[in-house]
Amino acid sequence: MAALLSLAGYYANAQDAFKAMPHLFTIPKNYVVTYTAAAPKIDGNINDQVWQQAAWTDEFVDIEGDLKPKPHLSTRMKMLWGDSCLYLAVKMQEPHLWANLTKHDQVIFQDNDFEIFIDPDNDARDYFEIEINQRNKIFDLFLPKPYRDKGDALISWDAAGMQNAVQLQGTLNNPNDKDIGWTAEFKIPFSNIKMGFGSGAPAEGTVWRINFSRVEWDTDVKNGKYVKQKDAKGNNLPERNWVWSAPGIISMHAPERWGYLQFTKNKSAGGISFKVPYADLQKQYLWLVYYSQQKYRQQHNTYANSLADLGITSAEAIIKGIKNTLAVDGSKHQYLATISDADGKTWTITNDGLLRMQK
Repeated sequence: MAALLSLAGYYANAQDAFKAMPHLFTIPKNYVVTYTAAAPKIDGNINDQVWQQAAWTDEFVDIEGDLKPKPHLSTRMKMLWGDSCLYLAVKMQEPHLWANLTKHDQVIFQDNDFEIFIDPDNDARDYFEIEINQRNKIFDLFLPKPYRDKGDALISWDAAGMQNAVQLQGTLNNPNDKDIGWTAEFKIPFSNIKMGFGSGAPAEGTVWRINFSRVEWDTDVKNGKYVKQKDAKGNNLPERNWVWSAPGIISMHAPERWGYLQFTKNKSAGGISFKVPYADLQKQYLWLVYYSQQKYRQQHNTYANSLADLGITSAEAIIKGIKNTLAVDGSKHQYLATISDADGKTWTITNDGLLRMQK
């Protein structure tokens, strides 16, 4: 599958550089989203004629990719866009429909849910998360940076103007029958998932980072109700996390590992060949340093001051035929890593995951 292919094809000697963490450096999924002048009706019925012009994504996989078995229930989705909104439709196989949470901004993933993650400017910061359960209840939040970098969620952010709907192919909270599944639709205004001024509407060829997750809890039936399965100590068993583009770790809060969404008004979107942006190929080496430094600090209580200490044997990287040079400068509490090419295209990353393009 394309999502599990190595980035080695883009680099010279990349297998040596990335071999210690292969599941953190697979190629993310991509989706070229088609423009529509006619908006779908947001009622949870994803069989509208409007949706016929959109392609299905691949089936969702485990969050760790091919380290774990494929999900036993099907999940796939479609996307469209208009002048002011992004439209999403998802179809989930589910033989046991249940949901307990009934209020806005409850922690919806405590039920089985579907989740959307959007980083419109591809900086691995300032991103948005939207969760929905089978009762059509929403948990929406904004994160200035990932939790791993000591970020915290702004729960009070609401996706103003968003429309969402759910349809159930079965009966909710009734263990006495077998259900088919559930579908959900979203209309998300561009103006609500952007920073600064302007409408946020993408131009032709604009690329976002985006991902989708489905949380699925294993349950038993007790006293006529669904209850989560527990371990020997009485704790809930871990939830299953099924995703569109596998991060390779059990966390959705790694925006650099999300998939790519490319916008086009070309009616033959299926014929457009997506290519990973050159800048993102440069950034892969910075993320290699980032993850390697995390591991190094756990072992040594300091950051490494050389590539060699991180197990990176060469400072030279050939990306799409262009020579790049990687460097790192570290101390006990911080570091700065840099990658520059022969044309002066330079990116940096710091110990808190801050990416910057140097001009």
